[in-house]
Amino acid sequence: MRHVDRLSALMARFALEARPAAPGEGVLHLLGAGGVPERLLLQNDGRVPAGAALMSAHLEWGGAANPLLSALPARIERPVGAEDAALATVFLQEATAKRCGSGPVLNRIAEVLVIRLLRGAIEQGAAETGLLAGLADPRLARAIVAMHEAPGQAWSNADLAREAGLSVSRFAELFQRAMGETPMAYLRRWRLALAHRDLRTGARVQTVARRYGYGSPEALSRAYRRHHGAAPREARG
Repeated sequence: MRHVDRLSALMARFALEARPAAPGEGVLHLLGAGGVPERLLLQNDGRVPAGAALMSAHLEWGGAANPLLSALPARIERPVGAEDAALATVFLQEATAKRCGSGPVLNRIAEVLVIRLLRGAIEQGAAETGLLAGLADPRLARAIVAMHEAPGQAWSNADLAREAGLSVSRFAELFQRAMGETPMAYLRRWRLALAHRDLRTGARVQTVARRYGYGSPEALSRAYRRHHGAAPREARG
Protein backbone atom coordinates (compact mmCIF):
# COMPACT_ATOMS: atom_id res chain seq x y z
CA MET A 1 0.00 0.00 0.00
CA ARG A 2 1.46 3.37 -1.04
CA HIS A 3 2.18 6.02 1.55
CA VAL A 4 -0.51 8.69 1.62
CA ASP A 5 0.46 12.27 2.44
CA ARG A 6 -2.73 13.53 4.04
CA LEU A 7 -1.94 17.27 4.02
CA SER A 8 0.35 18.27 1.15
CA ALA A 9 -2.17 18.17 -1.71
CA LEU A 10 -4.64 20.19 0.35
CA MET A 11 -2.18 22.75 1.65
CA ALA A 12 -0.62 23.33 -1.76
CA ARG A 13 -3.94 24.70 -3.05
CA PHE A 14 -4.18 27.64 -0.63
CA ALA A 15 -1.29 29.94 0.26
CA LEU A 16 -1.02 30.71 3.97
CA GLU A 17 -0.16 34.26 5.05
CA ALA A 18 0.63 35.34 8.60
CA ARG A 19 0.43 38.87 10.04
CA PRO A 20 1.53 39.77 13.57
CA ALA A 21 -1.35 40.58 15.91
CA ALA A 22 -1.59 42.09 19.37
CA PRO A 23 -0.77 39.41 21.97
CA GLY A 24 -3.85 37.29 22.60
CA GLU A 25 -5.59 38.31 19.37
CA GLY A 26 -5.53 36.52 16.02
CA VAL A 27 -5.53 32.75 15.55
CA LEU A 28 -2.00 31.40 15.97
CA HIS A 29 -0.33 31.92 19.35
CA LEU A 30 2.99 31.18 21.01
CA LEU A 31 2.39 30.75 24.73
CA GLY A 32 5.11 30.90 27.35
CA ALA A 33 6.84 32.89 30.03
CA GLY A 34 10.04 34.89 30.29
CA GLY A 35 10.30 35.09 26.51
CA VAL A 36 10.57 31.31 26.18
CA PRO A 37 7.93 29.63 23.94
CA GLU A 38 6.31 26.69 25.74
CA ARG A 39 3.12 25.90 23.83
CA LEU A 40 1.77 26.42 20.34
CA LEU A 41 -1.96 27.17 19.98
CA LEU A 42 -4.31 27.44 17.02
CA GLN A 43 -7.56 28.85 18.38
CA ASN A 44 -10.75 29.95 16.65
CA ASP A 45 -12.97 30.54 19.66
CA GLY A 46 -11.88 33.87 21.07
CA ARG A 47 -9.08 35.82 22.64
CA VAL A 48 -6.25 34.19 24.59
CA PRO A 49 -6.02 35.50 28.19
CA ALA A 50 -3.85 38.60 28.56
CA GLY A 51 -0.25 37.80 29.39
CA ALA A 52 -0.43 34.21 28.18
CA ALA A 53 0.77 34.88 24.62
CA LEU A 54 4.35 35.83 23.81
CA MET A 55 3.15 36.64 20.30
CA SER A 56 0.05 36.13 18.19
CA ALA A 57 -0.70 36.20 14.47
CA HIS A 58 -3.63 36.55 12.14
CA LEU A 59 -3.74 33.88 9.43
CA GLU A 60 -5.16 34.30 5.93
CA TRP A 61 -5.61 30.90 4.31
CA GLY A 62 -8.07 30.96 1.44
CA GLY A 63 -11.00 32.16 3.52
CA ALA A 64 -14.24 30.21 3.33
CA ALA A 65 -13.05 28.51 0.14
CA ASN A 66 -10.60 26.40 2.16
CA PRO A 67 -12.53 23.35 3.42
CA LEU A 68 -9.95 22.74 6.12
CA LEU A 69 -10.90 25.93 7.96
CA SER A 70 -14.48 24.82 8.57
CA ALA A 71 -13.18 21.44 9.77
CA LEU A 72 -10.82 22.76 12.42
CA PRO A 73 -11.63 22.20 16.09
CA ALA A 74 -12.05 25.38 18.11
CA ARG A 75 -8.66 24.76 19.71
CA ILE A 76 -5.55 22.76 18.74
CA GLU A 77 -2.61 22.95 21.13
CA ARG A 78 0.75 21.20 21.49
CA PRO A 79 3.89 21.67 23.58
CA VAL A 80 6.85 23.37 21.92
CA GLY A 81 9.20 20.40 21.85
CA ALA A 82 12.77 20.18 20.63
CA GLU A 83 11.65 20.05 16.99
CA ASP A 84 9.52 23.20 17.31
CA ALA A 85 11.76 25.27 19.59
CA ALA A 86 14.04 26.79 16.95
CA LEU A 87 11.13 27.55 14.62
CA ALA A 88 9.11 29.11 17.42
CA THR A 89 12.04 31.28 18.51
CA VAL A 90 12.69 32.56 14.97
CA PHE A 91 8.95 33.16 14.48
CA LEU A 92 8.88 35.24 17.66
CA GLN A 93 11.99 37.20 16.66
CA GLU A 94 10.74 37.94 13.14
CA ALA A 95 7.33 39.03 14.39
CA THR A 96 8.72 41.45 16.96
CA ALA A 97 11.84 42.81 15.24
CA LYS A 98 10.08 43.87 12.00
CA ARG A 99 13.13 43.21 9.87
CA CYS A 100 13.34 43.58 6.11
CA GLY A 101 11.73 40.56 4.46
CA SER A 102 10.05 39.37 7.63
CA GLY A 103 6.71 38.83 5.87
CA PRO A 104 7.77 35.86 3.71
CA VAL A 105 9.72 34.40 6.65
CA LEU A 106 6.65 34.57 8.89
CA ASN A 107 4.51 32.96 6.19
CA ARG A 108 6.86 30.01 5.75
CA ILE A 109 7.38 29.41 9.47
CA ALA A 110 3.67 29.79 10.20
CA GLU A 111 2.94 27.20 7.53
CA VAL A 112 5.36 24.74 9.10
CA LEU A 113 3.94 25.33 12.58
CA VAL A 114 0.37 24.92 11.35
CA ILE A 115 1.28 21.70 9.55
CA ARG A 116 2.76 20.35 12.78
CA LEU A 117 -0.40 21.27 14.67
CA LEU A 118 -2.66 19.69 12.06
CA ARG A 119 -0.50 16.59 11.83
CA GLY A 120 -0.76 16.12 15.58
CA ALA A 121 -4.53 16.65 15.51
CA ILE A 122 -4.93 14.05 12.77
CA GLU A 123 -2.73 11.53 14.54
CA GLN A 124 -4.63 12.01 17.81
CA GLY A 125 -8.07 12.00 16.21
CA ALA A 126 -8.79 15.43 17.69
CA ALA A 127 -11.92 16.09 15.62
CA GLU A 128 -15.21 14.22 15.89
CA THR A 129 -16.71 15.11 12.51
CA GLY A 130 -15.26 16.84 9.45
CA LEU A 131 -12.22 16.79 7.25
CA LEU A 132 -9.68 16.18 10.02
CA ALA A 133 -11.74 13.24 11.25
CA GLY A 134 -11.82 11.82 7.74
CA LEU A 135 -8.08 12.24 7.31
CA ALA A 136 -7.51 10.54 10.66
CA ASP A 137 -8.91 7.29 9.23
CA PRO A 138 -6.17 5.76 7.02
CA ARG A 139 -8.75 4.14 4.74
CA LEU A 140 -10.82 7.26 4.19
CA ALA A 141 -7.66 9.35 3.91
CA ARG A 142 -6.65 7.48 0.76
CA ALA A 143 -9.93 8.39 -0.91
CA ILE A 144 -9.93 11.99 0.33
CA VAL A 145 -6.36 12.57 -0.81
CA ALA A 146 -7.24 11.09 -4.21
CA MET A 147 -9.96 13.74 -4.56
CA HIS A 148 -7.58 16.46 -3.40
CA GLU A 149 -4.91 15.39 -5.88
CA ALA A 150 -7.19 14.90 -8.90
CA PRO A 151 -10.36 16.98 -8.45
CA GLY A 152 -11.13 16.91 -12.16
CA GLN A 153 -11.30 13.13 -12.40
CA ALA A 154 -14.72 11.55 -12.90
CA TRP A 155 -14.79 9.90 -9.48
CA SER A 156 -17.60 7.56 -8.50
CA ASN A 157 -18.34 6.07 -5.10
CA ALA A 158 -17.02 2.76 -6.42
CA ASP A 159 -13.74 4.38 -7.52
CA LEU A 160 -13.25 6.04 -4.15
CA ALA A 161 -14.19 2.88 -2.27
CA ARG A 162 -11.43 1.06 -4.19
CA GLU A 163 -8.97 3.77 -3.16
CA ALA A 164 -10.01 3.18 0.45
CA GLY A 165 -9.91 -0.61 0.13
CA LEU A 166 -13.54 -0.92 1.26
CA SER A 167 -16.83 -2.10 -0.14
CA VAL A 168 -18.98 0.69 -1.55
CA SER A 169 -21.56 0.40 1.24
CA ARG A 170 -18.98 0.32 4.02
CA PHE A 171 -17.06 3.22 2.47
CA ALA A 172 -20.20 5.34 2.17
CA GLU A 173 -21.16 4.57 5.78
CA LEU A 174 -17.74 5.42 7.25
CA PHE A 175 -17.34 8.53 5.09
CA GLN A 176 -20.73 9.92 6.14
CA ARG A 177 -20.00 9.21 9.79
CA ALA A 178 -16.54 10.82 9.78
CA MET A 179 -17.07 13.70 7.36
CA GLY A 180 -20.71 14.56 8.01
CA GLU A 181 -21.52 14.44 4.29
CA THR A 182 -21.46 11.99 1.39
CA PRO A 183 -18.34 11.45 -0.77
CA MET A 184 -19.99 13.09 -3.77
CA ALA A 185 -21.10 16.08 -1.69
CA TYR A 186 -17.55 16.61 -0.46
CA LEU A 187 -16.18 16.23 -3.99
CA ARG A 188 -18.62 18.85 -5.27
CA ARG A 189 -17.67 21.21 -2.46
CA TRP A 190 -13.95 20.68 -3.08
CA ARG A 191 -14.30 21.33 -6.82
CA LEU A 192 -16.33 24.49 -6.22
CA ALA A 193 -13.80 25.73 -3.65
CA LEU A 194 -11.02 25.37 -6.21
CA ALA A 195 -13.16 26.87 -8.96
CA HIS A 196 -13.92 29.89 -6.76
CA ARG A 197 -10.22 30.37 -6.02
CA ASP A 198 -9.29 30.18 -9.71
CA LEU A 199 -12.10 32.46 -10.85
CA ARG A 200 -11.07 35.09 -8.30
CA THR A 201 -7.61 35.20 -9.87
CA GLY A 202 -9.04 35.78 -13.35
CA ALA A 203 -9.29 32.29 -14.84
CA ARG A 204 -11.91 31.87 -17.55
CA VAL A 205 -15.09 29.93 -16.78
CA GLN A 206 -14.47 27.57 -19.68
CA THR A 207 -10.95 26.79 -18.44
CA VAL A 208 -12.08 26.23 -14.87
CA ALA A 209 -14.97 24.00 -15.98
CA ARG A 210 -12.60 21.77 -17.95
CA ARG A 211 -10.04 21.73 -15.13
CA TYR A 212 -12.47 20.46 -12.49
CA GLY A 213 -14.53 17.93 -14.40
CA TYR A 214 -17.57 19.96 -15.42
CA GLY A 215 -18.98 18.99 -18.79
CA SER A 216 -19.43 22.57 -19.92
CA PRO A 217 -19.13 26.18 -18.72
CA GLU A 218 -22.90 26.14 -18.26
CA ALA A 219 -22.68 23.14 -15.93
CA LEU A 220 -20.11 24.95 -13.79
CA SER A 221 -22.19 28.12 -13.81
CA ARG A 222 -25.28 26.26 -12.57
CA ALA A 223 -23.34 24.49 -9.81
CA TYR A 224 -21.54 27.69 -8.82
CA ARG A 225 -24.76 29.69 -8.64
CA ARG A 226 -26.46 27.02 -6.50
CA HIS A 227 -23.55 27.00 -4.07
CA HIS A 228 -22.55 30.68 -3.98
CA GLY A 229 -25.79 32.38 -5.03
CA ALA A 230 -23.99 34.32 -7.75
CA ALA A 231 -22.65 33.87 -11.26
CA PRO A 232 -19.00 32.78 -11.67
CA ARG A 233 -18.05 36.09 -13.28
CA GLU A 234 -18.93 37.84 -10.02
CA ALA A 235 -16.16 35.95 -8.22
CA ARG A 236 -13.65 38.47 -9.56
CA GLY A 237 -15.28 41.17 -7.49
